[in-house]
Formats: sequence, C-alpha cells, structure tokens
Amino acid sequence: MVVPACGVPSGAAPLGCSTPPVKFTRKRACHNSNVAENVMAANDSKPISVRVLFFGAARDAAGREQLELSLSSPANVASAFGQLLSDYPALARFGNSLLLAVNQEYALPDRKLSDGDELAVLPPVSGGAEETTTKAQRHKAEQGSEEEPPNTGNAGASPATTSERDFFELTTDPIDVGAIARRIVLAECGATVTLDGYAREWTRGRRTLYLVYEAYAPMALREMRRLGEQAHEKYEIAHLGVVHRTGRLEIGETSVVIAVSAPHRRAAFEACEWAIRELKRTVPIWKKEVFEDGEVWVEGERKAERHSTYPVKSLSV
Repeated sequence: MVVPACGVPSGAAPLGCSTPPVKFTRKRACHNSNVAENVMAANDSKPISVRVLFFGAARDAAGREQLELSLSSPANVASAFGQLLSDYPALARFGNSLLLAVNQEYALPDRKLSDGDELAVLPPVSGGAEETTTKAQRHKAEQGSEEEPPNTGNAGASPATTSERDFFELTTDPIDVGAIARRIVLAECGATVTLDGYAREWTRGRRTLYLVYEAYAPMALREMRRLGEQAHEKYEIAHLGVVHRTGRLEIGETSVVIAVSAPHRRAAFEACEWAIRELKRTVPIWKKEVFEDGEVWVEGERKAERHSTYPVKSLSV
C-alpha cells in the first residue's frame, strides 16, 4: 500500500489532508475562473462618467460650457461624440470640422474612454487671414541669401539648454512687446525676430469693434511646448518664446508675441513664420470678432484648413 505525504492510504478518504483530490481542485479552479470572467464582464458593462467641455462656437451651439456624460462601457471617442450629437443636434452644423481631445490630447475616434476622463469638443482654431505667395517668392524664401549658411538644426545654439530658455504663456493682461522681445538675449546669437500680432479694425469690409480670445488653457500650453520642441528640431535657433493674450482686446492691442533668437537671422525669420502658422493650426485658441452689426467666431464663416500633418483626423459618425 502506497501512503501519500499526508499519511492517508491511497484511495482512502482525504481526512485531515491539506491537499484536496485533483478532481475537486480542477472544479474549484474552473469555478474561480468563471467568477473572474463574470466580474470582468460586469466591470466592462458598468456605466462610465466623462466630463465634457465645449469651447468657442461649439459652446454656443450646445448652449453650455460643460456637462457630465454617462456612457455604457466599453466606450470610445466616436461613441461619445455620437451621444453628444444626439443630445445636442446643433453640433451637426460643424460637419466634420469638429475635433475632440481626451485629457488635453487630440484623440482619434477609436480612442478608448475611461471613467473620469475629460473630453473636450473643439471647433477649428482661430486660424487667421489666408496669405497668397507667388511661386517666385516661395522659391526665393527656400533658397535664402548667399551670405548665410543653410539651416542645420541646432548646430549653432546650445542644445542642452535650449528648452530652459523657451517660454510659453497665456495672459489676460496687456502684453509688453519690447519686454518679451528682450527677455532672452544670448551672446551666441546675432538676431532676435519678433512677431507682434494685434487686433485690426477692418475684416473683409466689416468694421471690428473688439476681439475676444478664448483658450483651452492647459492643452494650449502643452501644444505650445510641443511647437517649441519641433522648432528646435527644424531650425538653428537658440530660443523661442510665445505669449498669447486671452479675453477682450481693443483695436490695436497685441494678441500674440513670438520671439525667436538665433545665431543667424535667416533661421530666426523662418522659425518665427513657421511658429505662427503652427500655432494658428494646432493650438486650441479661438477668436471671436465683434462687429457693428453682429459677431462671429472666426473659423465659423469659412471651412477649416486641412493639413496632412495635422495631429488628428476629423471625426464623423
């Protein structure tokens, strides 16, 4: 007769034995696995709550600034947007120009949503007046002047410290352009190019009384920093600073200042022009123009420009 380690003869009842028979162990493991699967399935079907924020013209269409949206799990950006369209049909007038962000990052339609996430509904950003450039002008800009070396990235600056010199800010106070332009003056640089964007009085034959700028502040600052990182990768610059005003601006007041310093002026000019285009393309800041005979969010009157390099695709359901 074989006696197992527990001291019970083979085939005898396992009285006092700490190890149950194999057949009972398998049944218990199967039972535990089923319980775990049921718990996971219950968690997957549990409703989740998402905080929704509306900005600019999308806020006007929805008639509210924010709400708590309850969704069945699993949920993603597309299903959440579909629910919003059902609850607020006025949003449909934007077509596919609305973008969405999850936790302050642009999101694709299949981005999964979790309980407590923040979903932002973003109309096209402020953009700006379209510029026309002749083929000859573009060729000249691409060729550059013979007296300056070609663009070579960060070769003439100090790569280890460039990010420490950059600054990106939003403010409701009037902007001192001179102070921004001279905030960073570096010995290794030979030029600082400064863009001073300010409120103009006439737009397409309509007299503007004042402007109102609105920003999704935390995401706007994040996108500005991303813009700065890309600028250092693309151009031989030492520092880049961006300060943007929000709130009401009177005619002639500065809305945005971009300052770029570089060892050579060509890189500073090119980086400054690139930065304002990129800011108006991707940074979530919106402009409302208030006229004598009405008001409009700037991109509300024309189709948003589409770029193949834009961080997200337009959303449609």
